[in-house]
Amino acid sequence: MDEKLLKELIEYLRNLHHVHGNALPSLELYMDQVTGFMDEHLSSMRRHKEDKALTKTMINNYAKNKILPPPVRKRYNKNHMLILLFIYYYKSMLSLSDIETILRPLNENYFYSTKSPQLKDIYEEIFSFANIEMQNVMADVEESFEKAKNSFSEKDPLFENLPEEERQDLQKFCTLSLLAFDVYLKKQLIEKIVDDMAKKQERKKK
Repeated sequence: MDEKLLKELIEYLRNLHHVHGNALPSLELYMDQVTGFMDEHLSSMRRHKEDKALTKTMINNYAKNKILPPPVRKRYNKNHMLILLFIYYYKSMLSLSDIETILRPLNENYFYSTKSPQLKDIYEEIFSFANIEMQNVMADVEESFEKAKNSFSEKDPLFENLPEEERQDLQKFCTLSLLAFDVYLKKQLIEKIVDDMAKKQERKKK
């Protein structure tokens, strides 16, 4: 296995940073300012430099689907920004319907509330776990690499005659599969929890 690749991935993880609540502007923003802020502060999360963190179409769609409360006179406040950040982190793995279910309690109970805790307090509490979770992910990645490095071994009669380049490719495939399996299982758990939330929310309507 390519140890250089492992080091690059760990370094990449170290350079990922979430947006801190105190970095959010205190003034209300217009749409162009919102997308500009997200592009600037979520740049480390983008796969390609030309990718946009959030677009006008996306944001309008979130409001249309009641995931994001509508802006007031076309302006977005700090709570809008916090909800958009939650949406950003969820949108790569969950449907809009699932995200709406997850964020509905926040929108209903905290978005317009002036009481404590505020939405910003909830956001900061959630991301207070970010550093320890990042360390856990790094350890998982290193463990997956170690397992993959020992796969398709030349000591195994089944794979002893593999050309080294093919062995390396299969070990990389093993790494990807181990990481994907972890994501797949956690996504299953997330969807199970979301389905339970949706059922409870539906019962409340009746």
